[in-house]
Parts: sequence; structure tokens; C-alpha cells
Amino acid sequence: MKNEIEQLKDVLLDSDAILIGAGSGMSAAAGMDWWYQASPVYKQHFGDFYARHPEATGIFKGFYARFTSENERWAYLVRMLDFIYHQPPVKNTYQVLKDLIQDRPYHILTTNQDAMFNRYFADEQISTIQGDWRFLQSSAPQIDDQLYDARPFVKRGMEYLAQQEDKLYLPDDLIPHSPTTGLPLTPWVRSPEFLEGRRFKQEHEKTRQFINRFGNQKLLFFELGVGRMTPMFIQEPFWQLTSQLPLAHYVNINPQDAMTHTQIASRSVLIDADVD
Repeated sequence: MKNEIEQLKDVLLDSDAILIGAGSGMSAAAGMDWWYQASPVYKQHFGDFYARHPEATGIFKGFYARFTSENERWAYLVRMLDFIYHQPPVKNTYQVLKDLIQDRPYHILTTNQDAMFNRYFADEQISTIQGDWRFLQSSAPQIDDQLYDARPFVKRGMEYLAQQEDKLYLPDDLIPHSPTTGLPLTPWVRSPEFLEGRRFKQEHEKTRQFINRFGNQKLLFFELGVGRMTPMFIQEPFWQLTSQLPLAHYVNINPQDAMTHTQIASRSVLIDADVD
């Protein structure tokens, strides 16, 4: 491990620019253990929901609960979104990352939708390519390609639920609908109807411009906590770009999946450990 840390230190100090690629393992490393397990924090905030839906062991699985109605589904979504907006990380992992890279040009490409990076870094330095829970989209994006701020809907929903004994039901008039078409809205996150519209293209464009600017220099592709669910969004492009750019290096920190491609092994640093 000491040797790997020294290698990481060397490539960080030697780089001209850094492109971060971060997945859900980044949030997990920061102590946010409520995504995929029924942790004490999850039970504290969603205990009534978990009691009714024991299959929902964690926030992520809550999306796939067997909801009895859209009213119950939106009561869960409103509470979940409010929780995401306000719950602080347990560890200062994001701040440590910022301290490590802030003395040189950097950009962040992330599949995370929790906007946690946006608490520490400017929006223009982040590309969220699988959506963002701060926005809603139409359930029929082919006829409504707008994004809507989710926070006013969440605020109204939480104000209603705060006055109710049953916090697993949201009335019809508080379920968000498009002001353009009147159709139901849904969170702007990766799904079969995911809106790959104007903002989605802008997020990719920010990353493309960063690579074009620094591709001929010592560009470090720095991967943090990217799992095996969606390697095509960060990991495989990072491998391909490292191979194509002769001065580039690649770092992968992951407690389970620290791997690289054989063609770039000599320019890779793999650290099989907790990201934090």
C-alpha cells in the first residue's frame, strides 16, 4: 500500500490537469451508508417506509418498492429528495479530494445524482451524466424537453407531510405535473425515459472541452469508486483516452474493483482500498 500511495503522490504532483471520474463508491467512502443497506440512519429517517416495504433495504432499493399508488410513491420520493438535499456526509472525503487537486486545473465527471459534489465544487467544474435529483423531467420527454426545479415541489410536499401522522401518502394536488403539458413529472435520473436534452448535452460538452484543452499535456484520469454496474460511462472511456493520449496516466482507487486495461498497465496506478 505504501508503494501505491507513493505512486499516487508522484502522478498527482506530475500532472498538468486532472479529470476525476467518480461513482457511488465516492459517496459510500464518505460514510453515506444508506444507499444500499438498511443502516441505522436509513431506519431513523425511513423506518415507517421500511416497515411497510421490507424489500426496500436502502434508498436505492426504495425506488423499486411495490408501491400501492403514485401517492405513496411520491410521498417516498419527496422525503428521499429532501433527505438527499440536506443530509451531510459522515466523513470529509469530498473536502480532502478538493484539497488534493485544487492547485491545478481539474474537472469532475460523475454518475452520482446526489449533487454532493456540488456542495464542494462549482457547477461548471462538474459533469453529471446520469441526471441530478435537483431536477424533474416530464414522463413523456419526447413532447416536453424541459427540466424543472424539483426543490419547490419537495418543499411543498414536506410541509404537507410534516402535518400528517401518515407520512406515506401525498395527495394528488401535490404530485408534480408539467406546467407545459400537464403530464406527470419524474426525477431527472437515468431511466427508460431519461431526458437526454439540452442540459445533458451541456454536461458532456464541459468534459469534452476539458479533455480538448489538456489532452496534449500530462492529463491524469483519476477514477474513484466506480463499480461494475455502468463501466461504459467513466471507466471504459478513461481507459480508451489514456491509451490514445501518450502523456496521460490513469489511477483507480476502489476497495473491490481496482482494475485497468492491459494496454495501459504501465501508466496505471491501482489502489485496492477504501477511497476515503
